[in-house]
This record gives sequence, structure tokens and C-alpha cells, in this order.
Amino acid sequence: MTARSHEVAVAGDAPYTIHIGAGLLDDGALLARSLRGRDVMLVSDCNVAPLYADRVAAALQAARPDVQVHRHVLPAGEAAKTLAHFAEVTTALADARMRRDATLFALGGGVIGDLAGFAAACWMRGIDCVQLPTTLLAMVDSSVGGKTAVDLPQGKNLVGAFHPPRAVIADTAVLRTLPARELRAGLAEVVKYGALGDADFLDWLDDHADALLAMDDAALAEAIARSCAHKAAIVARDPFEHGERALLNLGHTFGHAIETEQGYGGLNHGEAVAVGMVLAAQLSETLGLAPATDTARLRDLLQRLGLPVALPGGLDADRLLAHMRLDKKAQADGLRFIVWDGIGRARVLAGVPEAAVRDVLRR
Repeated sequence: MTARSHEVAVAGDAPYTIHIGAGLLDDGALLARSLRGRDVMLVSDCNVAPLYADRVAAALQAARPDVQVHRHVLPAGEAAKTLAHFAEVTTALADARMRRDATLFALGGGVIGDLAGFAAACWMRGIDCVQLPTTLLAMVDSSVGGKTAVDLPQGKNLVGAFHPPRAVIADTAVLRTLPARELRAGLAEVVKYGALGDADFLDWLDDHADALLAMDDAALAEAIARSCAHKAAIVARDPFEHGERALLNLGHTFGHAIETEQGYGGLNHGEAVAVGMVLAAQLSETLGLAPATDTARLRDLLQRLGLPVALPGGLDADRLLAHMRLDKKAQADGLRFIVWDGIGRARVLAGVPEAAVRDVLRR
């Protein structure tokens, strides 16, 4: 496949564009296009900042010599996605005297995108945020759609806000420095889009699995663009997750419970979602909604991509259920899950019997 750049438009009350291609972090004109003022806060983590922060700052200042770029670097990893580190970022914004026309650039994976985006949503009741995702998972999921949040010990993403970015700039070249485990984690979210609503895309992923694992630029750009187009269409129709957008959480009710129970130190997010999707498919089987053959096909693709497909040992079903009761999708009528009627046909199901969930967790 020949690599090319892609643009995906996200419609809605606050429309923006997702730019996808190699070398975009060095495109100063593109980076500067989103600026309304001349003050920038570049938020990153201790793994990503040494690799790319200087390049982003230099590209911005080459295009706009009047721009003042301030930086704040956080620890890496999910454990940093806390209210305490959120407070650090807002304090840095205050110390830098950032005004309402300032722009926050979130340079990193999903943790940085979520936390920095939340800080942008709250600073002076909302300043512009440009997402610069550096992991595949962030490029296809967390950087798109405006969901921002931090975690609590009681659960993942429980404190946050909807705050659409001013732009998303996904430089696929940075994926070459991504550890193989993180690439595979992102592929779990890519598979999700085929599983929930596009059987043809799942066929494409089957055909291009080897190219994706080999980090082929063209295959990755195509997978990212198709994933973003799916999410963008859903987000435009349901920006605040009152209905259809919940489908994007396929596998996440199980996955978030696993992450929380492991203290965010076991499976990473993509791995937990991979397991969660298989469990959601098994739950659909248990409820008589979908055939076992579709579960097997999903499991086989995830395994081929090097992802886990079974619940880690030592996790207690009742404790996982307790986490699910605090899940944001749970309502007064009980647990809600994203289930499917087969590949490409996901839906929201309310009032799922806990006995059925417990049965799946104990298999």
C-alpha cells in the first residue's frame, strides 16, 4: 500500500478536522492553524516529551515566531490520570498566566489526552485544546470525540467533561517508536469499530493484520482513518452519549472493571478492552442474541493481533460486578451492556441480569 495523508471531518456544534499522516508534528503551519492567541501550553509525559516536545515547539515557533510555548511534563502511565495531576496542570496554566485565547496542546497517549483535555475544559471555563496523539489507541479513540476525564480509586474516568478539541493531528510516523504492546493495544480499539458496526471493516482487518503488526504506514493510516470516520459519524449524531454513542463502549464495561480491580497496573486499556469484547460476545451468546461462531471469529482475530482474550487469573467475579455497578453506563434499572446480534450489529441492552454476567465471568 502507498502511504497518503487523510483528513476526517467531525461535524456538530463545534466541528473540527482530524489530520492523519506521517510527519505532521513537523508541519508548523498545520499546528499553528488552530491558534487564536499566542500562548501555548504543551502538556506531555516523561516518555513522550523527550522524543517530540522540542520538535513541536520548534515547528510552532517557526510558523508563528510570536508564539510563547510553555511546557508541563507529567509522569507516564494510567496511574498519573488523577485529580492531583489535573491540579498540577491547572496550576501550570495559572503560573503561565494563560488567557481565554490560549491553546493547550496534548502531546501523548490517551492518559495525556484525557487529563490535559479536562484541564483545558476547566481552565477559565474552557480554552482550546489540540490533540496530538502519539499512540495508536489515542489516535483511533480517546483523542476523538471530546471526552475528557481523570480516574478515581473507585473507577475509571468518573470525573470529566465533554470538550471537543479544536483539531486532532495524528502523526503516524511516531508509531515507529511505539512499543509493540502499545501498538497491539491500539489495534483492539480498531477491531472494535468493525465489531460494533462494520463487518466489511473486520474483513479488511483480517486481510491486513500482518501489515498492521509490521507497522506498514499505509495500512496504519487507512485503519486510523476508517476508525476515526466511524467514531466521527457517531459522535456527530450523539455528542453527549445519550444514545448511539454508547456503542463505542463495546467491551468497556468489562474492560474498565478489570483495569480498576487490577489498580491500573495489570492489563493496559486496549488489552482490557480486547478481553471485554470477547466477554461481551459471550454474554450475547448466553442471552441467546448471537451465534458462537461470531464470538470465535472475533477471538481469533484478536489473538492473531497478539491480544489477550480471556479474563486474567485471580480476579473475583463479585468484585468485578461491584465495579460495573459504578460504571457510567449503569442506570437505575440495573446494568447496561453493549451486546451484539452478531458481527457489525451492536446495541445497548439495559437490565442485564447479574446472574448472566456472573456466569460469563466464571467460565
